[in-house]
Amino acid sequence: MGQLNTSMKSAIVHYHEIALKGGNRPWFIARLVRNLRALTAELGVTRVRALMGRIKLELDPTAEWETLAEQLRLVFGIANFAQAGHVLGVDLDKVADAVLADLGDRQPGSFRVSARRADKRYPLTSPQIEREVGGRIKQAKGWTVNLSAPDLTVHLEMLTDEVYYSFGKQRGAGGLPSGVSGRVVCLLSGGIDSPVAAYRMMKRGCQVHFIHFHSYPILSKASQDKVREIARLFTRSQLRSRLTMVAFGEIQRQVVLTVPPPLRVIIYRRLMLRIADRLAHNTRARAVVTGEVVGQVASQTLENLAVINAVTRLPVLRPLVGHDKNEITDEARSIGTYPISIIPDQDCCQLFTPKHPATRATVVETEAAEAALPIDEIVESAIAEALVEHLNFPAKRP
Repeated sequence: MGQLNTSMKSAIVHYHEIALKGGNRPWFIARLVRNLRALTAELGVTRVRALMGRIKLELDPTAEWETLAEQLRLVFGIANFAQAGHVLGVDLDKVADAVLADLGDRQPGSFRVSARRADKRYPLTSPQIEREVGGRIKQAKGWTVNLSAPDLTVHLEMLTDEVYYSFGKQRGAGGLPSGVSGRVVCLLSGGIDSPVAAYRMMKRGCQVHFIHFHSYPILSKASQDKVREIARLFTRSQLRSRLTMVAFGEIQRQVVLTVPPPLRVIIYRRLMLRIADRLAHNTRARAVVTGEVVGQVASQTLENLAVINAVTRLPVLRPLVGHDKNEITDEARSIGTYPISIIPDQDCCQLFTPKHPATRATVVETEAAEAALPIDEIVESAIAEALVEHLNFPAKRP
């Protein structure tokens, strides 16, 4: 589908979880409206406003529906959406005439009408409305009615003094609007797991700042290019992203020179978490997010995770902690990060990795191994030399 059907100049957006927020619901809806305005500003949307239990986007006739729909599928807080036509008043004859005019050359094997009344004072019930409008469509088109599994569903949104109609709905990203749950930092490696962890936190309404530890110039810039592309993809959902590149190769060299091989990976992770903790404090983030999974690699046993956690007082959130690789990979495919994640690169986690890492480290032995390292100096230097990139969607014009 290219440009809009000229008589269907709206998009109707439904939310689900927001409706359960009680007294905070207006604030959540206002944030979703604000996000929609920003994320669709250059896609032919002329106005965004909240109606009764839904949000309406008014569209310029030149808008490309498929382009707009692609963006709407990425907006957190949306349960479903549809291109919609509009009838002033609630006369069902006029509604049926408008629906028939916009059905075009559709030839479904079966159909049904689904009506929702935002204003329960309307004299007919939803089933009665469905029968009235459905009967007119059946009479005009001769189509078969199928209430359980129709090929086409005509949706009617009955408001107090107007009606919106649409043909089918598209699924949205769900979750909560970006920004309603506060700010977190996420360790983003460019592999398969950490982007999925970041996505899950964004879906819960968190503004996610990304931190990437790299080993350039010891290794190539491939991992940096990957996380930059992933951050750009995610910025289409959360409007603004902060990507911090932290050079970690020389830090790993220091660890290799002073720390016994079995504990090196644990100490790498503790140093990363210390740096992430400081960066979180500097940006007023309230938690650190990682893509770790219990038992997936040697450093991710419960004992090792406890030792890693010991260096921060911030919550360390691990959204994937109980999932297996197949589940995570399937989700990476569904959110669009998998093709980026599998691009070959040289990740810092693969540098100077011992053959037999410790699987049950203790805080006592780890702190003893760290005693020879200038921990505070390492953290301060890493933060001072980190490079910060700011991403926006739509991209700011120069």
